[in-house]
Amino acid sequence: MEESRSSGSTLWKSEDYWAVWLGLGIIFFSLILYAGGHADALGKFAIKPPAAWTSSAQVVNHLGAAWPWYLLLFAAFIAIFSISVAIMGRRASEYIPGFAVIYAASVLILILSSSRFAHAYNLEAPLLALILGLIAGNLFRMPAWLDTALRTEYYIKTGIVLLGATLPLTLIVSAGPIAFLQATIVSVITWATIYFAATKLFKEDPEFGAVLGAAGAVCGVSASIAVGASVKARKEHIAIAISVVTLWAIVMIFFIPLASRAMRLPTAVAGAWVGTSEFADAAGFAAAQAYAPPMPEKLLVAVEAAAAGTATPDHLALIQEQKHLYDNENAIRAFTLMKVIGRDIWIGIWCFLLSIVAVTVWERKKSGTQTSRVSAGVIWERFPKFVLGFVAASIIMTLIVEAYGAQATEAFARLDRGLITPIKSLRTWTFVFAFLCIGLTTRFRELIRFGWKPFWAFSIGVLVNVPLGFFLSNVAFRDFWLRIR
Repeated sequence: MEESRSSGSTLWKSEDYWAVWLGLGIIFFSLILYAGGHADALGKFAIKPPAAWTSSAQVVNHLGAAWPWYLLLFAAFIAIFSISVAIMGRRASEYIPGFAVIYAASVLILILSSSRFAHAYNLEAPLLALILGLIAGNLFRMPAWLDTALRTEYYIKTGIVLLGATLPLTLIVSAGPIAFLQATIVSVITWATIYFAATKLFKEDPEFGAVLGAAGAVCGVSASIAVGASVKARKEHIAIAISVVTLWAIVMIFFIPLASRAMRLPTAVAGAWVGTSEFADAAGFAAAQAYAPPMPEKLLVAVEAAAAGTATPDHLALIQEQKHLYDNENAIRAFTLMKVIGRDIWIGIWCFLLSIVAVTVWERKKSGTQTSRVSAGVIWERFPKFVLGFVAASIIMTLIVEAYGAQATEAFARLDRGLITPIKSLRTWTFVFAFLCIGLTTRFRELIRFGWKPFWAFSIGVLVNVPLGFFLSNVAFRDFWLRIR
């Protein structure tokens, strides 16, 4: 989260707000094309490689026909991103060459992830972007001119706003209280565990313990920066927290989906577990998108019969009853409700509470006097503004669905193909940018140079958080998450 000196400048100097403007701008642009009868053009603009391709000839033919659309999408992204980055104080001339490399790598990643081989092993595009980014980032030294384009938070927040367009408002309203309750339980317990491990077991400064705790309890990088500023933690403490949380976030990308698959958890339950126990939005989305449990044979037969037009009434009844339990989109929905609606909101709350403690207890103990007062505006300053864009996108698309598709299944199918699916494709592009940047900026050799105490303190929190997240998602609130669809 970024601070600014005035509310006016915040609207144009903050990645949070630019993610909102960009995400909603894409949605309105898509709506204009769809309403004007240009759904085909929108589908081509939101270009994606052929699904489940098996030969290089298919890829070559696709690129030969679609290369103008890839160039058009590149031009649109680079125009918007470079202008906004320039307004936020960075040089567009530095951003453009770096983003060109990121975009070219993303095209390759999307092509690879669309192969039948990748589908067989659930190598979704964001996850593949992370893996390839980690390999490149740790084997090769990245050039300095690439740094300006590595805007991980900007890309992921834009993607989350677009995610709101695929999540009905009715679902947010019904699930919000449960998601916030579950988030409250895990946020408080995780923060307290890491804080006391850091300060009592390993004798770290309370400000450092607060930053580490927030990184695990809420939202990794953003919480580390926001809480660090609120309690006036040292810069190296914030850097250490970011490094440790990044390491564990990457581990959880693989652990939670694999464990969920081994236990054959329904997709929404697994998504809620990811949202409760992942430590970063980008990593959590990768984990949720990667999870797709195998369908039981009986259900698989019914789905195949429905696709072939030979489904019996029993087949259709089984699909209606069980298919949503294996729908990957439900994992993404549950994750989003838990992480974005539930846990991310706690950033502002923790900043507000911990800034009070820092001023009235920690700083007073060091200086002998109370140095300043805490403004209630801190909670708004630290509130993740992209969440507002997420909710706005959900409201807009819910109204559009009611207007266009509520009366008939056929009308909704047209809306899904012509509007919602292209927005999902554009969302995938932004997430691939984000995960590639995470990989390129993660240096495993740097994670150990700060010493092991912060790592072990955070790891104790992991040992509490992950089982607790599983219990809350699969036992305490399982019946609720099973209704997500």
